[in-house]
Amino acid sequence: MRFGFPIGLFLMLFLDGSISQVFSVQMFSASSVMISHLVVLWLVCGVLFEENMAMPLAKWAAVAGVVFDLYYTGIFGVYVFVFPLVVYLTRQIVKYISPNFLSGLLIYFIDITIVEAMSFIASRAVHMTSMSGSSFLVNTLGPTLALNLAMFVVLYFPIRAVYNWLK
Repeated sequence: MRFGFPIGLFLMLFLDGSISQVFSVQMFSASSVMISHLVVLWLVCGVLFEENMAMPLAKWAAVAGVVFDLYYTGIFGVYVFVFPLVVYLTRQIVKYISPNFLSGLLIYFIDITIVEAMSFIASRAVHMTSMSGSSFLVNTLGPTLALNLAMFVVLYFPIRAVYNWLK
């Protein structure tokens, strides 16, 4: 797990970019934007499948955030804080909800909403976007949630098998 988790994390990091590149016509149209968040999926699954193992998920999340910021976004510092925040919030929620497929779907829904909202707020703060909040909800958040929840449904059990194999 010590080596498998970071390898999977960086694989997901580069798959995010690859999916965005390959399916750019479908994901980035004039009316809507869908953003793949496989890194968040890997981090959320890390918390869900962590059980009694103490993994340094927040540290790896911060490292992935640095790479994500430097490679994909023009704003340094957004994902450095958002990815560890996702790990922290997921751990807090898991204290009260037993981790299973449906609760994981709910947690992932909350985490993607937070990631996208924080990214939107940061983009608005540095004037990278002039999109209104309602336009963001309809044209970005909705399609992004649909894409990522579908990816969660498809990838949850294979990722669980990988985590079980790594243990």
